Amino acid sequence: MSSNESVAPFSPGDASPVDSKAKKAMWGAAIGYAMDGFDLLILGFMLKAISAELALTQAQAASLVTATLIGAVLGGILFGMLSDRIGRVRVLTWTIVLFAVFTGLCALAQGYWDLLFYRTVAGIGLGGEFGIGMALVAEAWPANKRARASSYVGLGWQFGVLAAAIAAPLLLPHIGWRGMFAVGIIPAFVAYWIRHSLHEPEIFVAKVKGKVHESPLKLLVKDWDTTKISIGMVILCSVQNFGYYGVMIWLPNYLSTRFGFALTQSAIWTAVTIGGMIVGVYLFGHIADRLGRRPTFVGYMAGAAVMVIVYSQLTDPTALLIAGAVMGFFVNGMIGGYGALMSELYPTAARATAQNVLFNIGRGFGGFGPLVVGAIAAAYSFELAIALLAALYVIDILAMLFLIPEKKGAELT
Repeated sequence: MSSNESVAPFSPGDASPVDSKAKKAMWGAAIGYAMDGFDLLILGFMLKAISAELALTQAQAASLVTATLIGAVLGGILFGMLSDRIGRVRVLTWTIVLFAVFTGLCALAQGYWDLLFYRTVAGIGLGGEFGIGMALVAEAWPANKRARASSYVGLGWQFGVLAAAIAAPLLLPHIGWRGMFAVGIIPAFVAYWIRHSLHEPEIFVAKVKGKVHESPLKLLVKDWDTTKISIGMVILCSVQNFGYYGVMIWLPNYLSTRFGFALTQSAIWTAVTIGGMIVGVYLFGHIADRLGRRPTFVGYMAGAAVMVIVYSQLTDPTALLIAGAVMGFFVNGMIGGYGALMSELYPTAARATAQNVLFNIGRGFGGFGPLVVGAIAAAYSFELAIALLAALYVIDILAMLFLIPEKKGAELT
């Protein structure tokens, strides 16, 4: 959609309060996303134990994360297109069940290759959840509260990650990494609740259901203006995921190796960083609804570039604790904003596809974050690896300024 194209109004009403259907949609999307966050972070805590039992090399251990995220790209394409064809709620349910079942199967892995397969298929399920949930919420909430609604979904991920940071050191010594994966079956019960409690958004029923439309993938590149936006979103999502996974997957290992932190101490430092992310995500939505998407993203990106450099230079544990929270605020505070941003840039017939495909392509590139950070850390230092992330955030800012138009509060088409 061209940035100059007129937008036909279709909204639940900006002045009206948020209804119960919209709140249920937000809770369903947020809970599903929380389960994803829980799974991916406990993998970071479990890599050492998994590697020891299955005799994995460092590269094989890191590839388990990469395979999950590459699977997410495939799942994003498949389930995004299905969602734009047959409905948000039904397909969201399928993605959660697939993710839950294959996460649970990881507990039965006997070696590297079957574990890699289970992680890849679990990633396919994971790939569908983010975009469909974001589209569902964006279509259900009023335009003037769209960014904060998307941020609330993003908070689901953060609370899932925080739960993992707390649960891993408490449970891992008692139930082992296999028991931790077995916990991953819980989202299947959440899927049952979602399927029987949520309804399709009115805009989807009115504009898409039962109608023949052009391929959702083609709508992402239907003209030059739209293609530029899609290129810009791939850059934004790639940097977002590369920075997040590059930092969070290796943070416990870095703290343990450099400062001799035990698992519990590493978890505390990680939890504080996640706490900063939670505050950052919450405030992002409110700021973006007031000031606009572009200035809010640029401010957070600049903050992320500065803080990763600052963090890489610190040696005092207390300073690391404080700086970790500030770094987390900026590095992942943007996560909820992508849902609102992409919902306003693409039509209903391609909204879930755009959310899933573009964000999960970013996840695919971001999946190399742990590998790149690990390789640089092994050859040089973790400080150098994390400092190099600052250059990526500068690229992020340029993409936002030159490729992404401002659509704050635009009515969905």
